[in-house]
Amino acid sequence: MQVKLHGDERIDQLYSKGIQIIQSKEVFSFSLDAVLLADFVHPAGRKTKQIMDMCAGNGAVGLFLSEKTAAHITMVEIQPRLADMARRSIELNDLSSQISVINDDLKNTDQYVKKDSVDIVACNPPYFVNYQTSEKNPNKYLAIARHEITTNLNEIVESAAGLLKMNAKLYMVYRPDRLTDLFVALRGHRLEPKRIKFVRPRLGENANMVLVEAIKDGKPNGLKAERDIITYDGEEYTDEVKKMLYGTDR
Repeated sequence: MQVKLHGDERIDQLYSKGIQIIQSKEVFSFSLDAVLLADFVHPAGRKTKQIMDMCAGNGAVGLFLSEKTAAHITMVEIQPRLADMARRSIELNDLSSQISVINDDLKNTDQYVKKDSVDIVACNPPYFVNYQTSEKNPNKYLAIARHEITTNLNEIVESAAGLLKMNAKLYMVYRPDRLTDLFVALRGHRLEPKRIKFVRPRLGENANMVLVEAIKDGKPNGLKAERDIITYDGEEYTDEVKKMLYGTDR
C-alpha cells in the first residue's frame, strides 16, 4: 500500500519482521532499544487479546509486535506528528484492523481503553529526568522522546498499572542507572519485577540498557536475572542482534 510521505521522511524496513516504517532524521527514528523491547515481549498466544504500546513514538514497538501476536495493539503517543507517522506506517503495512493509535497524554488513556482490561503493556519511555539544568536536544521531538518533559516514570507506571488486568505484564526498556527508580515505582503501583536482562555494548563493558518484565499483583521476589545481550562483536552486531534485525545471524 502506498502512503504519503513528507519531504524529510523515508521508509525503512526491519527485515526480520517484514515491517516497513516511516522514519525521519528530523523528527524521529527508532533505535535498537525498540527492537530489543519487542523481542523481549512474550505474548501468551490466544490468551493475549489486548496490548498497549505506551510512549509509542513513530510506532516501532507496536509494529514489530504485530508479527508475534494476533492481539489488538493500541499505541499511545502524545506528539501529533509522531502519531501521524505511526498511523501511516500502520496503513503502509496493511495493519489497520490490528493496530490503532491514540494521540493523547498517556494519563488520559483510560478514557479510550477500560481499566483492568489489558494483557500486556510495552513501553520505551523517556530515560532522563527533566532537571532544569539538563542539557536537552534542541529538536523538540527528540527532547520529548528522551527527557521526562510531558510525562515521567511514576506517571507511566501508574497508567500502565491501571490498564493492566491482574497477573498481566508490563515490559519496559530502561537505563541501568535508573533501575532503582524503576523498581520503586513498580512496587508502588502493584507491579512486581520478575525478569531482568541487561544489554551491554560489548563483552566486558558496562550495561547501557536493561529490559524488565513485571507482573501486576505478582508475588514478591522471584526476580530472574537472565543472560545478558551483547550488542557488538568488535564493530559488527553479534549474531543474536543480527537475528533480531535481519532474521539471520549472517
